[in-house]
This record gives sequence, C-alpha cells and structure tokens, in this order.
Amino acid sequence: MSFIETHDVVGMTCDHCARSVRTEISAIDGVTGVDVDLASGIVRVTAEQPVPATALRDAVEEAGYALA
Repeated sequence: MSFIETHDVVGMTCDHCARSVRTEISAIDGVTGVDVDLASGIVRVTAEQPVPATALRDAVEEAGYALA
C-alpha cells in the first residue's frame, strides 16, 4: 500500500529549486516518489507509510524553502 500526500512549498522559482526539494524529500526513509509542480508550488509525495510532518518540514527547509 502506498500513501500519497500533497503539500504546498513556498519560495520555489526555478527548476533548480524543484530539484533541490525533490532530492531532499526523496532522502526521507520510506519515500518512493516525489513530484514537484513548480507552477503551483505543490509537492506530491508517495511513500510506504505516512511521512512524519517534522521530517518533511526539515527536508524542505534543508533545500532552502518552507511548507505553506
């Protein structure tokens, strides 16, 4: 079973931003996929189990951005 979550990320303005967010979130244990829609700022995370909110927030902040 997969869990899918969507989140708004603030501050992404280019493809490099999207790649940074994708890379950091992908490093979270259990995450199997990350889709970033740069135009809307929405990130869709697919994982084996729910992703802890703190892990997701920390990953996005490590990339230099923030959850809305």
